[in-house]
This record gives sequence, structure tokens and C-alpha cells, in this order.
Amino acid sequence: MKLTAFALLIFITCAANAPLQAQLSPTEKKLTDYVDSHLNASIQLLINSVNINSGTLNLEGVKKVGALYAHELQILGFHTEWVSEPDSLHRAGHLVATHTGKKGKHLFLIGHLDTVFEPDMPAGPYTVLNDSTATGQGVNDMKGGDVVIISALQALAATNQLKDMNIIVYFTGDEERSGTPHAVARHDFIERARTCDIALAFETAKGLNTVAAARRGASGWVLDITAKTGHSAGILTDSSGDGAIYEAARILNTFREELGHEQYLTFNPGLIVGGSEIQVDPQDARGTALGKTNIISPATHITGDLRFLSDGQKDSARAKMRSIVAASLPGTHATIRFSDGLPAMPPTTGNLRLVSLTSQVTTDLGLGPTAGGDPGARGAGDISDIAQYLDCLDGLGASGTGAHKAGETINLKEYPWLIKRAAILLARLAD
Repeated sequence: MKLTAFALLIFITCAANAPLQAQLSPTEKKLTDYVDSHLNASIQLLINSVNINSGTLNLEGVKKVGALYAHELQILGFHTEWVSEPDSLHRAGHLVATHTGKKGKHLFLIGHLDTVFEPDMPAGPYTVLNDSTATGQGVNDMKGGDVVIISALQALAATNQLKDMNIIVYFTGDEERSGTPHAVARHDFIERARTCDIALAFETAKGLNTVAAARRGASGWVLDITAKTGHSAGILTDSSGDGAIYEAARILNTFREELGHEQYLTFNPGLIVGGSEIQVDPQDARGTALGKTNIISPATHITGDLRFLSDGQKDSARAKMRSIVAASLPGTHATIRFSDGLPAMPPTTGNLRLVSLTSQVTTDLGLGPTAGGDPGARGAGDISDIAQYLDCLDGLGASGTGAHKAGETINLKEYPWLIKRAAILLARLAD
């Protein structure tokens, strides 16, 4: 289903403002009471997982966090298994937990075990900063969200609601830095998701009243430029041409001018290497250059990403970029190639219906209505891989600030409410 930006706004506004009854059932009240009375245990589980370094490339650390969570899920009656990846991917693998019931929607709950913080990166253990804030490696992205899943399931089990529910919990081990080829890394994830009706992802929440009904997709591009070389005294002449660096500047600036104002479309050059001699290491995203100022640069190499809300937007942007690249300056030649990454998660009718259901939950909790957030505020995530197959909602995890940076925080005041929101939403979806 294609939606204009205006139509998206109307859908989300209607979902947020629909008539809602403001009350919890007695069973739902038991859920919230359980969350409050067991909050210390939830925080302790969070502390234990944050204090295990699980940078994507720290394979043993990722597995340790998986084992920690698997133990909690096994207590609840889930069957757990570790899905290994081929050795060539150099990734730890994934934790999958399955609970089979007799009724309700089949739910696919998504988290990830890895963080961006490798052992040599500046990020520390769980540390309380004040009565409402704590910091630590991956505390909100996304170990906080992982613990929301487990805590919500514990509340459901304690109130005798889990026993009939059909749930797959899938904790990937390489969300932050997926193994390649990506299709291999996510094959099992996609196949299991396709057996379900609804996917809920617990990436960082943008507060108590915002969820993600749409996420942008991500792809990559590589631009290579060659040019005549010679003495710098001849630059910008008919005989010598403009050189590879001027051509790179022309292309990037034209990208900025012609594509830089389209809603939900972004493109970012992340690496540029140009000079009289260049060397590039694509695996480590590094480059070196020798830049003699009296030599016209014969080569420039640029890599970047492209983010989009639909395949149509992606294809249109790529076509414009190819056209810009083809209009070469004198004495230069440029080529651009694209690679697919994560697909987009567009704002489908089914996704927006999940926003409305979540809004009902937060209203009944006394928190007010919930709306779908701006898709441009989020990048791609694991849920994007399966968005074409089932109704999806993201942003159900912990709230905080500074994800992917040293000093990442979690909002401890909002945390119990986010667990309650998740538990009630799961119960209503399964009923």
C-alpha cells in the first residue's frame, strides 16, 4: 500500500485520536501490579546483561548474553535453541525461543543481543547516574528492549495468560553489524517470521507515546572516478581536464542540490579517498592517499549509504544518481554501483492498525494516546527484513538517549510503564 506523507499523517492522527475506553480489565491490572512488584528483578537482569560486553564481533560475549536470556525464557516454558551462522560470516548466531499455545495470533518478538560497543570501545558497565537515569553499553539499544520482552512475558506467565499464547522470540546476534551476505545471515529469521501474523520489535522507544509504524530502508553505493593526470599547472585546461577530485566534488554537490530536499530520502558519503595515489580496504572501510599538490589527481573513491521509505523512492534516487554521475567533467570518467541492504518498512494499513491498538493500551494505562513517529527519525532495523510479509510495529523497547555513543542512557522512570505497555499489548493481541 502506497501512502503519501499527507495520507500517512492522516492515518496516524486518526489512529491516535480514535475514541478509546480508559480502563484496564482486572486481569490487566494484575499484569501492571506484577510489573511493579518485580521491577527490581527486571533491573537486575538488565544490569547483568549490560555488564557483559557483546559487541557484534565479540562472539563469546554475544553468546553469553544469549545464554542469560535463554535461561529466563526456559523458566517460562519456552523451547530455546541457538541458531549458528556459517563460519564464513564470522558472527555468533541467534537465540530463538518458541512457545506454542492453543489460540490467538502468532506473534514474532524481535530483539538483538549485540551492541555497537566492541571490547576496545569507550563504554562502561551499568552505572546509575540519578534516580531516573542509568548508563551502560547497550543499555537502551537494545538490552533494555530485550528485558522489556522478557519482563512482559514473565508478567503474562504469572497471571496465567502465557500458557495459550503462540510466540516466537528472536534475538539476533548481529543486528548492529550484519554478517554478509545479509540474505544468509537473515535466512532463518525471515523463514520463522513468515509463519507468524504480527511482528513486534523492541528497539529504542521514543518515549511512552510514540511507536514506529514505518522505518526507512538502507542501501549502499560506491563511486569510482578516474581522470587524466599530469602536472597541476594544466588543471582545468582542455588538454589536462578537471581531475578526479573536482569531478568528485561536482557529483557530491549535485547529489546534495538535486536529491537533498526529498522527504524521507537521505544519502551520506561516509568515506572519500582521492589523490595522486590511493589505496582502499573495503572490508575495514579504510583508505589511504598520497596527495602531491603538483599532480592532477587521477583517482577518487567514495562510499556512502542511501536511505528511503519505499522501493519506488530508492529506485528513483538511484536513477537520478546515475544520471548525475554520467555527466562527466572534461578528462574524467565516473561509475557508480549500488548494493542492497535492508528494505524499507512502509506504513501499511496493518501497521497503522497496530498503532491504534497500542494507543488504546496507553490510554487505558492513563498515559494518553500513542502515535506513529516520523519514519525519517529512524534508520533500518531487523524488522525491515520481514515487513513485506506481516503486520509490524517497532519502537516498543526502552527509552533513553545517546544510542551508539559512550554515555548511552536509559530512562528508569519510563521503564516500568514500557514493560506494562508491552505486556498488555501482547495479551490483547493474543486474546
